[in-house]
Amino acid sequence: MPVVDIPGSKSVTARALFLAAAADGVTTLRRPLRSDDTEGFAEGLTRLGYRVGRTPDAWQIDGRPQGPAVAEADVYCRDGATTARFLPTLAAAGRGSFRFDASPQMRRRPLGPLSKALRDLGVDLRHEEAEGHHPLRIEASGVEGGEVVLDAGQSSQYLTALLLLGPLTRKGLRIRVTDLVSAPYVEITVAMMRSFGVEVRREGTVYVVPPGGYTATTYDIEPDASTASYFFAAAAVTGGEVTVPGLGTGALQGDLGFVDVLRRMGAEVTTDAHGTRVRGTGELRGLTVNMRDISDTMPTLAAIAPFASGPVRIEDVGNTRVKECDRLEACAENLRRLGVEVVTGDDWIEIRPGSEAPVGAEIKSYGDHRIVMSFAVTGLRVPGISFDDPGCVRKTFPGFHEAFGALRGQLPV
Repeated sequence: MPVVDIPGSKSVTARALFLAAAADGVTTLRRPLRSDDTEGFAEGLTRLGYRVGRTPDAWQIDGRPQGPAVAEADVYCRDGATTARFLPTLAAAGRGSFRFDASPQMRRRPLGPLSKALRDLGVDLRHEEAEGHHPLRIEASGVEGGEVVLDAGQSSQYLTALLLLGPLTRKGLRIRVTDLVSAPYVEITVAMMRSFGVEVRREGTVYVVPPGGYTATTYDIEPDASTASYFFAAAAVTGGEVTVPGLGTGALQGDLGFVDVLRRMGAEVTTDAHGTRVRGTGELRGLTVNMRDISDTMPTLAAIAPFASGPVRIEDVGNTRVKECDRLEACAENLRRLGVEVVTGDDWIEIRPGSEAPVGAEIKSYGDHRIVMSFAVTGLRVPGISFDDPGCVRKTFPGFHEAFGALRGQLPV
């Protein structure tokens, strides 16, 4: 029975780096994800004057509750959305002049609702080119706090950034949320803040965050549930079996809910305190599923949908159009390249399996790690699949192709 060791969660590692930098004392992060995104976050912290020490299995961060140790910095956020959205918020709580820029891909992704909320809190923030996009400059003098209204309908990261900021303000924050996507990611944030000594209270659509700062700790990073989805899907689509330790009943990440989608399609799923096991049964049923809360796994489902016994319709995933690429259209285009019938709308995609098996083709990645990793699963059943940019997986899992290749040798394909 294949047991797959999944690298640490990107989402958890990014939040932990922010919390460690903001906490009073030295924090040790055990089993952090080492990828382009998280290395970019750590590099950004270093540019802001924080000490980040590395050992083979852990990172140590000297926290600075008062904010960055430098009065001026120019930070390049690479492709990382968490880096590009969280680090300006961290810098705003300090004092100094800080500029943030990012890759062309990240420059295209929206930042406007977070920028507006920060400005409403008195932060001197200016976008240097397109309004609501990187690059931006912050003239930081600390944040007083108070009440702010936020639209997090495009990305839950806007809300996470403000929640993380709250304890660093002088009065705390009351964040009134008018819309929210990917809500389980906010629950990750709230749970992790609790581990660093801060209790967030919710009053309906208002999140109440007290002032007072964070306390350093030792924190274990759990495996990445989004990355695990490709390995779970591999089991379901081949009739094999995969176990991922460390992602069990106590896991923080909502994307583990993807296994419930596989269960609805016919896979056998077992989750206990130690991990999760998925076994393919030879049956893969069609279904209609709302994936608003687990939209990062939408491409995984789209990639195995051609092998279902009926249509697979994925709804309420409009936010995937403003990820690393327009993931909804990227999935549709690549499935059509394989000869699969696909129909899309503003926030949905329907994949209609045909009587003919999909055919091999080159997958257009758009530089998006999740497109490559998802269609690698399709390649377990379709010979001749290749990728125009296989290396873009370094964003979250540099060793993906090696790990997936090793798994392939243990599956009935």
